Amino acid sequence: MRNFLSDKVTALKPSGIRKFFDIVNEMKDAISLGVGEPDFDTPWHIRDEGIYALERGRTFYTSNAGLKDLREEIANYLKRTQGIHYNPDNEILVTVGGSEAIDIGLRAIINPGDEVIIPQPSYVSYEPCAILAGAKPVIIELKAENEFRLKPDELLNAITDKTKILILPYPNNPTGAIMEKEDLEAVARIIKEKDILVMSDEIYAALTYKGKHVSIASLDGMKERTILINGFSKAYAMTGWRLGFACAPKEITAQMTKIHQYAIMCAPTTSQYAAVSALRNGDNDVEMMRQSYNQRRRFLLNAFKEMGLECFEPYGAFYVFPCIKEFNMTSEEFATKLLMEEKVAVVPGTAFGECGEGFVRISYAYSLENLKEALSRIENFIKKHRKE
Repeated sequence: MRNFLSDKVTALKPSGIRKFFDIVNEMKDAISLGVGEPDFDTPWHIRDEGIYALERGRTFYTSNAGLKDLREEIANYLKRTQGIHYNPDNEILVTVGGSEAIDIGLRAIINPGDEVIIPQPSYVSYEPCAILAGAKPVIIELKAENEFRLKPDELLNAITDKTKILILPYPNNPTGAIMEKEDLEAVARIIKEKDILVMSDEIYAALTYKGKHVSIASLDGMKERTILINGFSKAYAMTGWRLGFACAPKEITAQMTKIHQYAIMCAPTTSQYAAVSALRNGDNDVEMMRQSYNQRRRFLLNAFKEMGLECFEPYGAFYVFPCIKEFNMTSEEFATKLLMEEKVAVVPGTAFGECGEGFVRISYAYSLENLKEALSRIENFIKKHRKE
């Protein structure tokens, strides 16, 4: 038989995150600090709404774009948090997680040969989704000395006459970096001048620790150039509910909805009813979780300082990205040895792009008890390998 597999798909590398956790699942007494998943249960009022929807037999398809009540609540949420006005009838699409929104957003605008600018280190799905959409990924290697922020000259140097869109991954996974308003204003000027779009992945927007998150779509002249991606997994501890949303100009949303219609039909109905309660009544829950993450963030940074482990201060998401270059190991080697010797799982920085070499990602979406034990093991590992 001939080879029936797609060359494009077989050429994609598997996610660099999952390999370690297949091992962790089989390893007794191992501690995983690698998965980007809140350790909180979904708040009860959200679960209750999902249970109530099932009890009432609300197991039907919704409209392709999502429940009207949910789209209206998304519009209300963005108006009160960012001052952006989106029309729930034709500018908002409810998706199966933020990942689907990224995928169909790119597919809706890409023609073969278009270029997608992707700052890295960043979320593992951007580059494969760009390739699968038929685009050429153009990578900007972010620098630790710039706190992993995207600088205007870096963006200008990456733009060509084939550039279609910039993916803006802030607050950032894996580094925890943020972009403040003045950073975004400099980027926005270039986007308008060069006549390109931006896909702003704001899944961690509610989890920031230095002032309030600013969406680039809120800046003058940018709403019409932005595909805003967000969802419920991180802020509301709703990972398994698989629910996200995209907001964009109606011309783009219409094409995204068309792809969604053929590939998905609609996002899970039970999850959509639960998400209405999340947006209407969940602000206090989000703030409680944000404060808890901030406490853990400060705890980790202080522990790293005492260990002498270099780490810039992240102000978003729930990750730290310490530098491990002093140990003369690759990120993969460091993570593998740490797992085998001390039974602590972290993610090699290279899982998020080649420029992640020399770093590892550590999630603090875990209890303080687990973090304390893991840090004790990491300290043992560091002391041992500093002597060698």
